[in-house]
Amino acid sequence: MVVKTRFAPSPTGYLHVGGARTALFSWLYAKHCGGQFVLRIEDTDRERSTQPAIDAIIESMQWLNLAWDEGPYYQTKRFDRYREVIDKLLAEGKAYKCYCSKERLEKMREEQMAHGLKPRYDGHCRDSHEEHSPDEPYVVRFKNPTEGTVAFDDMVKGHIEFSNSELDDFIIQRSDGTPTYNFCVVVDDADMGITHVIRGDDHVNNTPRQINLYKALGAPVPVFCHVAMILGDDGTKLSKRHGAVSVMQYREDGYLPQALVNYLVRLGWSHGDQEIFSVPEMIEYFSLDAISKSASSFNTKKLDWLNAHYMKTLPIEEVAAELAWHLERLQADLKAGPDPKLVVKAYAERTHTLKEMAAKALCYYQDFASYDPAGVKKWIKEGSVDVLKAALEILTAAPAWEAQPLDEALSDLAKRLEIGMGKVGQPLRLALTGTATSPGIGDTLVLCGRERSLQRIAAAIAYFSA
Repeated sequence: MVVKTRFAPSPTGYLHVGGARTALFSWLYAKHCGGQFVLRIEDTDRERSTQPAIDAIIESMQWLNLAWDEGPYYQTKRFDRYREVIDKLLAEGKAYKCYCSKERLEKMREEQMAHGLKPRYDGHCRDSHEEHSPDEPYVVRFKNPTEGTVAFDDMVKGHIEFSNSELDDFIIQRSDGTPTYNFCVVVDDADMGITHVIRGDDHVNNTPRQINLYKALGAPVPVFCHVAMILGDDGTKLSKRHGAVSVMQYREDGYLPQALVNYLVRLGWSHGDQEIFSVPEMIEYFSLDAISKSASSFNTKKLDWLNAHYMKTLPIEEVAAELAWHLERLQADLKAGPDPKLVVKAYAERTHTLKEMAAKALCYYQDFASYDPAGVKKWIKEGSVDVLKAALEILTAAPAWEAQPLDEALSDLAKRLEIGMGKVGQPLRLALTGTATSPGIGDTLVLCGRERSLQRIAAAIAYFSA
């Protein structure tokens, strides 16, 4: 049997952390088993589904490098197939048309609740022989078994059993002719040969209805794996108030996809005490029976730690490519400044996110508007302008614009002037970047480039002399 998993988001919003983890687990299990991973967009809710949400889901999956083998499939493009299956179920007596009015259903539910009963359809139209006009509105309901139980062995939660008497005849086609979620999911999984369904545990209650529908269609029932929810740092359900929960928000906040993927895989799954995993290691070690039954807590500090690790250890080209995305969002002209790889090399140990790195590096690609007042107050003293003039003279004559010889020349200047290196380097940093913080002064000069460096030092001399 070829293992086939799927990720099937509804495009009613952006891809959030919980969905991304589900996608990752499904992708990893397929890869671990040498199987296939399917992306399916469940867009039957036409009122709430949007194209921007679809675009964001696909963009997020691509950013996380979760490549799908099939798809993306769209449920709205499969309506003919759903109608075909509904007609077959009607013809076989496994579904029926329900003409109950909204008013009747509301009254029925009120009476059930008044008697302390669970609200559920009473089967009024199940075996009805009433005559109805062709234009009378109706829904189609699945004829759920009334006796026995439906049971399954969940890969995370263990054996789960429901009594069929607790399940009602759920709607599989609305009065406007559109199919419903629980129905489409089953038809899609059957048609696409899905063998394992990995999803959030908020779907557990849908599972018995779907299993009965698989059986009615004569389709194999997949293996189910319901993953516990993700909690916020405070122990409550993860939500927007906990900060960035959309995948692309994490990109905007400066996290690397490798860091987020590594963090997500540890939310509810483990392999001994190992914390840092390469993707090949994740694929090799991943198994469904190692998924925790307990809810996981999102720990932003741990994600920060992982991000810092990957900023320092990934191939510099990968980090630089992501940094370039951030710089372009700040309207930086990458052709007007240093190769982003040089920025990563200089700043990886000095920053925690790529957003922070891009903000600090922006001065190398475009002019800054002012000098940091606190830095000016601390470092621009009597004699600072003369130091800048002496440095400008040395740098103008520098035979090679490389960090080490530039550092050595400025160190010699400090010794000749009999002052500390800080009284040379800090005024230069202010001149070059507008702030008193930057990498080593030689690296800063290289990032600025010869022409821009000399121009900025001259401009600072003029400004601080005024």
